[in-house]
Amino acid sequence: MSFDVALAEEIWIAKYRFKTDEGSGDDSFAATAERVARAVAAAEALEIRGKWEQSFREAIQDFRFIPAGRVLAGAGTDRAVTLFNCFVMGTIPDSLDGIFEHLKQAALTMQQGGGVGMDFSTIRPSGSPVKGVAADASGPLTFMDCWDSMCRTVHSAGQRRGAMMGCLRIDHPDIEAFIEAKRDPARFRNFNLSVLVTDAFMSALGSDSDWPLVFGGETARIVRARELWEKLMRATYDVAEPGVIFVDRVNAQNNLAHCETISASNPCGEQMLPPYGACLLGSINLAALVERPFEDSAFLDEDQLGELARTAVRMLDNVIDISRYPLPEQEAEAKAKRRLGLGITGLADALLFCGVAYGSGEAVTLTRQWLATIKREAYRASALLAAEKGPFPLYHASMLKRPNLLSLDEETRALIAEHGLRNGCLTSIAPTGTTSLLAGNVSSGIEPVFAYSYSRKIRQPDGTKREEKVEDYAMRVWRQVKGDAVPPPHLFVSTQTLSPSDHLTMQAAAQALIDSSISKTVNCPEDISFEDFADVYIEGYHLGCKGLTTYRPNAVTGSVLSVGETKPKKMEEVLEPRAEQLHGTTYKLKWPESPHAVYVTINDIEEDGQRRPFEMFINSKNMEHYAWTLGLTRMVSAVFRRSSDVAFVAEELKAVFDPRGGAWMQGRYVPSLLAAIGDIVERHLSGVGDRPVEAEAFERETSAKPMPQCPQCGASALVKVEGCNNCLECGYSKCG
Repeated sequence: MSFDVALAEEIWIAKYRFKTDEGSGDDSFAATAERVARAVAAAEALEIRGKWEQSFREAIQDFRFIPAGRVLAGAGTDRAVTLFNCFVMGTIPDSLDGIFEHLKQAALTMQQGGGVGMDFSTIRPSGSPVKGVAADASGPLTFMDCWDSMCRTVHSAGQRRGAMMGCLRIDHPDIEAFIEAKRDPARFRNFNLSVLVTDAFMSALGSDSDWPLVFGGETARIVRARELWEKLMRATYDVAEPGVIFVDRVNAQNNLAHCETISASNPCGEQMLPPYGACLLGSINLAALVERPFEDSAFLDEDQLGELARTAVRMLDNVIDISRYPLPEQEAEAKAKRRLGLGITGLADALLFCGVAYGSGEAVTLTRQWLATIKREAYRASALLAAEKGPFPLYHASMLKRPNLLSLDEETRALIAEHGLRNGCLTSIAPTGTTSLLAGNVSSGIEPVFAYSYSRKIRQPDGTKREEKVEDYAMRVWRQVKGDAVPPPHLFVSTQTLSPSDHLTMQAAAQALIDSSISKTVNCPEDISFEDFADVYIEGYHLGCKGLTTYRPNAVTGSVLSVGETKPKKMEEVLEPRAEQLHGTTYKLKWPESPHAVYVTINDIEEDGQRRPFEMFINSKNMEHYAWTLGLTRMVSAVFRRSSDVAFVAEELKAVFDPRGGAWMQGRYVPSLLAAIGDIVERHLSGVGDRPVEAEAFERETSAKPMPQCPQCGASALVKVEGCNNCLECGYSKCG
């Protein structure tokens, strides 16, 4: 494969290279491949270990098979990390002790590198009586706030923030609050949210019937199914969440329905898992298997594809035995069912190489053909592994009647009938953003090419971001093969040009051949009508999808990738990155009505040789001011970051009158505390305030002693209240 070596090396060094404190370790990606292959092959019998180590190494080092990031980073090291990417936590009990025990379990799982999913439907709704304490329950969303706060403070394996999926059933009495939660841009930032939609609800929606909201067998209230659905669609239209999981379909098509019930998914939605379920991931790179790309005779080598599928199943099955597990319940679950998530990446590029446009009828045919090969060979490999090493402990012959196995050819079914299966589930399609970059920026997972040339925002160790121009792998190959020939637009389609129906067609085609589910985003244009947008979900349900996630550009969610456009910039595109250290001024304001001083800090950035305000914080020991000062600082900071002309902020604040009366300061009447803060903003903008003024007015202090820095967001905005450190900027909280 030919690819951007510099970018791939940067990804490898940042994410997957193993290096000891003494400086030894992987000196190249080939060494990483050798390390992983050796570790995984250790699960083989001694007499065949060398053979399989070589097979594993060759598949990895050529980027034909790419194990998920946890395997690449952790296998063969002494790090106390898990090699599993995906977990769903246990069923959360409806008790305070049980809830916080499960919070602890989630923290331990994320600490070792796993993303987690939880179903919060088992927690009683807000307002329900709590027996024995004469109190009302706060509901599942308030406990989700606890998970969200925990996730902000836990680094997964010391390299990345934890990821979480929060699920709630469509019939839970708090479902409407759950649907609306992410309209608050500061809430649940560490969660993806999905609503568990049942077949019964879809039937009620189709007949425009009433829908009961129920907990513990008791109906809390009744709503119109159509009104609830519209509320869900409106939230998703506006802020891209919650997603939807068709949970009854998930369970009906589950290979393991005889021994489990699923009610949640991992953070990206490709693994629907039971309580304490865990799944390994790995992707076959289809782009690496196409012979003679962009020529009339181009084809994908399906013999090699089948061989890779067999090798990958054996490799991932071995990882189950060599991995650490954050919790004993997870180890027991993983080894009882030996679930795998073998998927693909580079699909869109492989289609391009074969002269086929993503989303077309021919693309659907080829996708089905390639995935059918993977499915057949994966099941055959698992049956032969069962003959060699034994079937998974909870295997039952009734599995042959499950939908995913009924569709297999007779030869494969006969193998399974004879030997059983080593693995309860075998295939899913995960997101592969970073590992696809590692492989030379092939198209990610099942997604179309985002853009053939774009800027990638890369977070630096100091929290700032830099942009790097990136070119899609298929475009580079086109230039090598075709020179300066113009790429045909009808072939080089992208996320920007495809319709939602094109996305759905490809997702549905793949889902029919995948055991678990698919991580896929249906991109929608910003100007799509609400009615057309809502129809995407209805169409997806009728096409057989197990879940749906859409994205329509909006002011709340941002993006990692951006392409050059002449359109007006969206809000998130004009935000300046925050440097680790900013210079500014802290003003001390003594307001006569308050027993404690109010401290106003304004930090600046330098732009084109000029300093301008970037953020503002307000702190005071008087907690009466806490709520409104927090809201004010967030709003003013947002204005500062989005505009260089901010004089109106001071003017608006100075115009606020307090009906209880103002105060005389420096010989003039100031109508309110807000107006006094407006004076500070005005003085800061004009450069006034070099020396302290009268005691009852503003006292300027140098910014050498700002408020303590928040360990979460880096802002000088940390206050201690009731024994806890709280950040006024990002909401970080830690007690003790």
